[in-house]
Amino acid sequence: METILNKETGKHIWDFMKQKYQGSIRVKRAQLQALLREFEVLQMKEGESVDEYFARTLTIANKMKIHGERMKIHGESMKQVVIIEKILRSMTSRFDYVVCSVEESNDLDTLTIDEL
Repeated sequence: METILNKETGKHIWDFMKQKYQGSIRVKRAQLQALLREFEVLQMKEGESVDEYFARTLTIANKMKIHGERMKIHGESMKQVVIIEKILRSMTSRFDYVVCSVEESNDLDTLTIDEL
């Protein structure tokens, strides 16, 4: 508050605030880009349990939501279906029959992560 009290006009206050917080926007954007990259290359590891993989995936997705509430992934907002499709797409080959079964027996647009 003290830093803006000595500003003479609303424009001076606005310019000062914009300059002050511009760096944090850049940092947030960089963190978001790093998390997006991590999400895109995410794969289940051999020997990793399904619960561990879900937890790892959801941790990244939650961090992405924290850093950018209105974040877009390939033109669509971060919805549960995006996370579910990523999980199914990136599981190890030993789960191929399970993935196929889930995709055939469920509507992925209405399926929740908890149901998955």
